[in-house]
Amino acid sequence: MEASYIRAYREGRLREALGRASLWMRKCTLCPRLCGVNRMADEKGFCRTGRKAVVASYGPHFGEERPLVGGNGSGTIFFSHCNLFCVFCQNDDISHGGAGRPLEPEEIASIMLSLQQNGCHNINFVTPTHVIHAILEALVIAVEAGLTIPLIYNCGGYERVAALKLLDGIVDIYMPDFKFWSVEAAGELMDAPDYPERARAGLKEMHRQVGDLVLDRAGIARRGLLVRHLVMPDGLAGTGEVMEFLARQISVQTYVNVMDQYHPCGNASKYRRINRRITVEEFRVSVQAALRAGLIRLDGPGSVKGG
Repeated sequence: MEASYIRAYREGRLREALGRASLWMRKCTLCPRLCGVNRMADEKGFCRTGRKAVVASYGPHFGEERPLVGGNGSGTIFFSHCNLFCVFCQNDDISHGGAGRPLEPEEIASIMLSLQQNGCHNINFVTPTHVIHAILEALVIAVEAGLTIPLIYNCGGYERVAALKLLDGIVDIYMPDFKFWSVEAAGELMDAPDYPERARAGLKEMHRQVGDLVLDRAGIARRGLLVRHLVMPDGLAGTGEVMEFLARQISVQTYVNVMDQYHPCGNASKYRRINRRITVEEFRVSVQAALRAGLIRLDGPGSVKGG
């Protein structure tokens, strides 16, 4: 299966998307924050990122979902800063602290090509929402130099549908989080009370573009949607509602990673209800909620045999 962006490049749609993203950057509306700053002139809004993307690290990653890792790893590129402000962020030094350095598009393209050369099964853009423009710039260069492996858009779920449409026919695999169902929890813990609404709309658009997750004969993902959901203490994530939404309004074939690794990070210690790990029972109930909704393609510790 040919990567989507190769056809988009041949047909001129990749450069067209880059041109539109460049215009948006002049009064930035790439994400729901709608800051309106001129990032092409290196002005910075909520995401604290100017024209160039800041890269914290990159390399083969073996801790991602099974269909992404295979034998050679997922080729992750971790972008610094974020359009969310999760008080419990497990990558606080990257998303809040801005670890890393700004890179030219040629440098990002070179990283993509090196990951491919090392045998990685995909290019996994981690926290890409605020750097769509930089990704498209680098992608044009990388395609011309021989990039062919699938692209993963690995995001927090706080997206603008209009911006996602820029990526239609370019991104192969969408891997969003669905963090919170509740407006109150999203407002208090992420400074984004509109997150649930944005996540629901964004997931529908992602699925419209790429459909259910498709694996090759080796079990490696080639195209489709993969959703992550982090179980939170006291049911704060709204797991039952999220799973019902995925099954009823996306697809019962949605590939879901119900994650059990929450632990207090960042400023979580200041919030009593999330200042602890989840219990075994909380996780068991969460997996059962996914199964009860009819979702059978589960990854990780909540996986279903043969799913």
